[in-house]
Amino acid sequence: MHTSPGLRERKKQRMRQLIADTARRLFAERGFDAVTVVEVARAADVSEATVFNYFPTKEDLFYNRLEAFEQDLLAAIREREAGTSVAAAFRDFLLQRRGVFDMKAAGGDEEATERIRTVTRVITESPALLARERQVFTEYSRSLAALIAEETGAAPDDVAPAAVANALIGVHRSLIDYVRGRTMAGARASQISRGVRAQARQAFGQLEEGLADFAVREP
Repeated sequence: MHTSPGLRERKKQRMRQLIADTARRLFAERGFDAVTVVEVARAADVSEATVFNYFPTKEDLFYNRLEAFEQDLLAAIREREAGTSVAAAFRDFLLQRRGVFDMKAAGGDEEATERIRTVTRVITESPALLARERQVFTEYSRSLAALIAEETGAAPDDVAPAAVANALIGVHRSLIDYVRGRTMAGARASQISRGVRAQARQAFGQLEEGLADFAVREP
């Protein structure tokens, strides 16, 4: 039976959200590397220790939703319907407008465009965030490979699960690069949304078809 979180848990969730929102506001204003955890704590009216109780690293203040994203992704793969491939489940999960592919905002296209431009700027200007992002994608690949290996009964030294997982995560990373490139080129959120969905269908379609006939050199 599903039960609502208790008062204590709700307070913790509100505190976590307050700290994360405060941090993101400061990062948007001044850049990630220019803001300290002490400044985040002061702006949120909490102690530095409280910040670290909720977020083990400074990077986690910005990427605070990544763990939930990973768990949701693995659940989508694990709970896919019979007859559905891993690639199709992965594709459908991404196309549900999650994470960086969420191009909607209450204020419409203008607000969504400003949001994606801000996020892109903060990330691309910070070596620390880019490094953390690479680490996160590596962790995603390992978790997905482990799930695929478990489902397929692969031997411990079988490279197929890791190869498939890396290919799928590679598409994800490529789509993020596409979003950032289009964003920095001045495209609006609505334009990027249409484009990334078309790119996703094309890329996943290629994976599902295989690479035997892809980019064959002409005689």
